[in-house]
Amino acid sequence: MQKQVIRVVYPTDSARIMLRTEENWDSNIEAHSIQQDGCISEFQIETERPYFYFKPVLLRDGTTMWSRGENFLAVATSGAPSEIHPYFREDTHCSVCELMPPLASPSGAQHRFRVFLPPGYYENTLKKYPVLYMHDGHNLFFKEEAFAGNTWRADEVLTMLDKMNAIEEVIAVGIHPNDRMSEYTLPGYQNYGRFLVETLKPLIDAKYRGLGGPANTAVMGSSLGGVVSFYLGWQWPEVFGKVACLSSTFTYRDDLLARVSAEPKRKIRIYLDSGWPGDNYEATRSMRDRLIWKGYGPGSDLFYLAFPEAKHDENAWAARSPIPFQFLFGKLPAFG
Repeated sequence: MQKQVIRVVYPTDSARIMLRTEENWDSNIEAHSIQQDGCISEFQIETERPYFYFKPVLLRDGTTMWSRGENFLAVATSGAPSEIHPYFREDTHCSVCELMPPLASPSGAQHRFRVFLPPGYYENTLKKYPVLYMHDGHNLFFKEEAFAGNTWRADEVLTMLDKMNAIEEVIAVGIHPNDRMSEYTLPGYQNYGRFLVETLKPLIDAKYRGLGGPANTAVMGSSLGGVVSFYLGWQWPEVFGKVACLSSTFTYRDDLLARVSAEPKRKIRIYLDSGWPGDNYEATRSMRDRLIWKGYGPGSDLFYLAFPEAKHDENAWAARSPIPFQFLFGKLPAFG
């Protein structure tokens, strides 16, 4: 018999949280302990299974409300609590915010951006999220904005991975470029980087419930967007602790290979990939090898993949985006 501790965090407002499991979906399980004015309900589930599905229910005024979304997955670990933040009302907010007004950078350039918020963001206000900054924001969400009408389907992919219990829920910020050929290459990415660090990130930190620190802040992009993602992590590792670079055009108007060779190793986690043939395969392999020589461990702080016959377009990046999303925000077991 194994004991799994489940901690449910929710602003109950005098209601009660119960748990139901696949052992018996009709039977309420009482909390073992309740903390912080009823906002944290902790359950101890004894089971012979190595894993099981469960759902919180909210009891208020004689009514029972089931949490929205897919069932939660519990996997037996060391006994450390598995913490979840459910929501119980239908989320009528659009998950992708409207196109925000232009935000001026220190250089005078202006950038528009959209913010993807996970389902339940407005209801469960006790939840904080890691934040992902993504380039080429016009290609992420809406066909009418995207190049050739093809998008990353970023909101759909992130929502599906959350349903799978595969990743931590994340706030994703899609930044629209003005001139990507300049802003994503040297020397233009210096001013663009300052805009993210000095202007956009402080605004996001103030307006949304993001988790702080480099371990909870990632940056991601493809092609030239992959190059500027790498630059941002290398230049500001104290800000961006994780980077994902897909089909990156390393060596085209950047000095990043040389900087990796000459400068100290940064405390960041890096995802690299490309298609083959072409699709910046050779440049990405060169960056991978340079990082390994610098001391990055394959499979730990460096993850590299090559995809046979993958093309250089949004459809290809959308198809394999679940891999870097899981590298950046994969849901890992807690240890006591």
